[in-house]
Amino acid sequence: MDPVGPIDTVGSRLYKWSCDIGTGDSLPRPIYRARYPARVPDLVHASHSVTRRPRVRLYYHVFHPSDNVSARQFADLAAGLAERGWDVTACPANRDFPEGSRTYPRREDWNGVAVRRVWRPNWDQARNFGRLANAAWMITAWGLQSLVPGRRRPDIVVIGTDPVLSVCAAVPWRLTGTRVVHWAFDIYPEAAIADGMTSDSALPVRFLRFFLRRAYRACHLIVDIGPCMRDLIRRYGSPARTETITPWALVEPAGPVTADPAIRAGLFGDASLGLLYSGTFGRAHSHEDLLALARAMRGSTASFCFAGRGNRTEQLRAAVTPDDTNVRFAGFASADELEQRLGAADVHLVSLQPSWTGTVVPSKFFGSLAIGRPVVFSGSAECGIARWVKEHRVGWLLNSKSVNEVAQELKALAENPARLKEMQSHCQAVYQSYFARERMIDAWDAELRALLPARAPAPVMP
Repeated sequence: MDPVGPIDTVGSRLYKWSCDIGTGDSLPRPIYRARYPARVPDLVHASHSVTRRPRVRLYYHVFHPSDNVSARQFADLAAGLAERGWDVTACPANRDFPEGSRTYPRREDWNGVAVRRVWRPNWDQARNFGRLANAAWMITAWGLQSLVPGRRRPDIVVIGTDPVLSVCAAVPWRLTGTRVVHWAFDIYPEAAIADGMTSDSALPVRFLRFFLRRAYRACHLIVDIGPCMRDLIRRYGSPARTETITPWALVEPAGPVTADPAIRAGLFGDASLGLLYSGTFGRAHSHEDLLALARAMRGSTASFCFAGRGNRTEQLRAAVTPDDTNVRFAGFASADELEQRLGAADVHLVSLQPSWTGTVVPSKFFGSLAIGRPVVFSGSAECGIARWVKEHRVGWLLNSKSVNEVAQELKALAENPARLKEMQSHCQAVYQSYFARERMIDAWDAELRALLPARAPAPVMP
């Protein structure tokens, strides 16, 4: 961290940091014309006889090398756009999450992406004050970057949803004439309302929505990650074009993964059907129907394993009784272990509390399909995942009324290995056809290029 002199102020420091982004040239990166001949329509300066690649700047709180799931999604997007001929700059904070004491270099180049990090104080993200202070700091820094003049101004900015209310940075950028895109991974204050932290009619909520309406209206394109999320965003009345581009799996094997016998035995013992919940188990998730399903399958050859972390994990452990002999627990898997961990199960479990429908979309659904595993989804029938499960026939919808029906179908599946293998191959094929990373980044590339201004005619050379 640079030393701060006694005459520095927060405002001057933030402006200096924002100027670092606006004036710092990134290292040159190649245009992959041979691989993507149709994806690289260079922009032509009206007043210059040189061409350049279109510029996009990504605003998200965390980025590579963080193992945060959404940070890895933004990193994949950044690298994918650079590969497709974009001049990409990412502007995350210099601190990791949740380990705020871990810092990264302010400037580096990674996979063709210029990473220009914003210095941020080490305020505790686990506390409400720290989370809100960090949000205000990052949004202010990103907004100040819109004031920086120069030829390095981006054509498009893509603003995520971490920290909360990040979309507010759309307002100053819209005033510059830059195209503004919002990628909604979650929606606030709707998520806070779903969690019971506040109410829809509370004065702070009405105050926030006053500003959020203006922020959403400042966007040219709003990308959601599920149709249920789009339904909530539309209530803000933004004229922006909307598009659904789903998250992709962090692991994308070429075919259904074969279970490692040792890892499978560690998770499920000698069970003929292993059902796995892997990942975060937090406030948006519920265990009641999943545990009811496990109890409906007592005495069968099926075993359930919950492997992850989160603030609701201890509630789940407390709800398990000595009679739940077909329920096990395991620790959180690292990125290197993830493919083998996911592949050890036959069926995956996904959960979302009905009150959270539309505020978030569990990304583990896509990870399950990517390795060729069907899912049992516990949540509302209005959730995007429920719609995809039904549309693509990749699993079961679980609620208090369907527990016994789902249990009977899973018991039958445990006795029919050929049917299970067929279903796993189908799930992996569905992922490749509809949700794979390359398809989603191609969709991003097309949507962003549609926002670019019409190319100026090339100057006539004497």
